[in-house]
Amino acid sequence: MSYCLANVEGRAALVADGHWYDLESVSGGGLGPDPMMALAAPERLGELTAALGQHDPSGSIEPERLGPPVPRPRNVYAIGLNYQAHADEGAMEVPANPLVFTKFPSCLVGPAAEVELRSDAVDYEGELVVVIGPGGKDIEPDDAWDHIVGLMVGQDISDRAVQFASKPPHFDLGKSFDTFGPTGPVMVSPDAVDRDRLRIVTEVNGEVRQDGTTEQMIFDVPTLVSYLSRVTTLSTGDLIFTGTPDGIGITQGKVLADGDVITTHIDGIGTLANRCVRSSDHGVC
Repeated sequence: MSYCLANVEGRAALVADGHWYDLESVSGGGLGPDPMMALAAPERLGELTAALGQHDPSGSIEPERLGPPVPRPRNVYAIGLNYQAHADEGAMEVPANPLVFTKFPSCLVGPAAEVELRSDAVDYEGELVVVIGPGGKDIEPDDAWDHIVGLMVGQDISDRAVQFASKPPHFDLGKSFDTFGPTGPVMVSPDAVDRDRLRIVTEVNGEVRQDGTTEQMIFDVPTLVSYLSRVTTLSTGDLIFTGTPDGIGITQGKVLADGDVITTHIDGIGTLANRCVRSSDHGVC
């Protein structure tokens, strides 16, 4: 059964029709307030969602009160060059296997959080984010969706100056500044959307910069889950940023600046709206 999970000021909540319902309350204490604990009970989340009509909502959804739906993942994996057109715009060769890097979990913020810029070379990358449910090792592609508890919208913000400060590039470091991982606004169950054909649109100040679909992925979600699981045991709450379509700023000479608003939308999941704020320089050339 479908469900939609949010993090409202640190408390797990189910979402329906623009309202949120405190998870601990609607479960009669059976599930606690920690969003991380809720990830281990997808069947219960579906049952409770089906019965929300029996409860009064705790409040209306206000994006500013929402934190990252998965606030404390053990690991955050990300995939580079997973769309052909994105590889082409950067004049990069498409990898024969998934190009995997990590984002530090400390970079995660909510759907309306400010993004702090510390150079004049910061870029946006709208992405679908996969949330691991039941963990596992050596997962077969045909079984991969059974190990996914939810889907989110994500922004893989990238400081290109730091990313390419050395050879080989610092993918992990350049993409892990504080605030460089907006996610949300909610986590939806995979059965709530057309999971293989999700449209990703990124706008900056209302101008469409990226517009692609997950059908265009070189390595689809089951392939990514299986590939990662053959190297490391996946755990409940692990995140996978699955790659970005073409249209990034650096190739267009349109990097982010103070006051810019990045809006990232995926059909059926929701929208992030993150304002950029220029702070002190990091001093990396």
